[in-house]
Amino acid sequence: RVPYFIDLKRPQDQGLNHTCNYYLQPEEDVTIGVWHTVPAALWKNARGKDQLWFEEVLGSSHPVILYLHGNAGTRGGDHRVELYKVLSSLGYHVVTFDYRGWGDSIGSPSERGMTYDALHVFDWIKARSGDNPVYIWGHSLGTGVATNLVRRLCERETPPDALILESPFTNIREEARSHPFSIYRYFPGFDWFFLDPITTSGIKFANDENVKYISCSLLILHAEDDPVVPFNLGKKLYNIAATSRSFRDYKVQFVPFHTDLGYRHKYIYRSPELPRILR
Repeated sequence: RVPYFIDLKRPQDQGLNHTCNYYLQPEEDVTIGVWHTVPAALWKNARGKDQLWFEEVLGSSHPVILYLHGNAGTRGGDHRVELYKVLSSLGYHVVTFDYRGWGDSIGSPSERGMTYDALHVFDWIKARSGDNPVYIWGHSLGTGVATNLVRRLCERETPPDALILESPFTNIREEARSHPFSIYRYFPGFDWFFLDPITTSGIKFANDENVKYISCSLLILHAEDDPVVPFNLGKKLYNIAATSRSFRDYKVQFVPFHTDLGYRHKYIYRSPELPRILR
């Protein structure tokens, strides 16, 4: 929920003057806070408009990105806000939200619940966006939510137009073992004490399994100097996806960012190459 001083009801305080704050209810006793940033070309039209206008304009001829953020903080995090601005400048609607238990969203976090929240927002977008492309972008822990979501969408034969995974891992167990906070991983009993409870709690975020059931274009972005999710996990996930039968009719691309660029875990939005890569 940190930082506490951000008023999530006022995205304009973060420089997002063309963003509307909504609240949606995926389930009883669950309410999630959503931001919808319109393409920069609609900035002047958006001034002073209400939620109804923002919902209707999703049907304008602009693609939509559903952004699923990582573990720390909220939809108002600095690096996230900067990415929304970049994507808006490229002509995308950006819809993002805080999972239940994050930010000002109400409910208890769980992998099932987070995935259901994402499914609810996707369906909400599709009900308003007409024939416009809808892309799903997950970052860090959000890549686990993203592949859970897209696997489910493909199984019900309503896939998104593409999936973008930024700084992804293979599964949460491998990520927990590789995380810089896991300083005890060399101690006897580390798996039993730290990792087994994660697994027995039903927390998997199995990107490596999910990609075997996903059928849409896939783009993976990863910085070589990522200190949170090691680069080799993103590369390993790409190798699994690239050889999967489910992707045989779709483009699968891995874009590395050299250590010298200093993009680390959350600054790939700074890349001047990003517009070209996304195109």
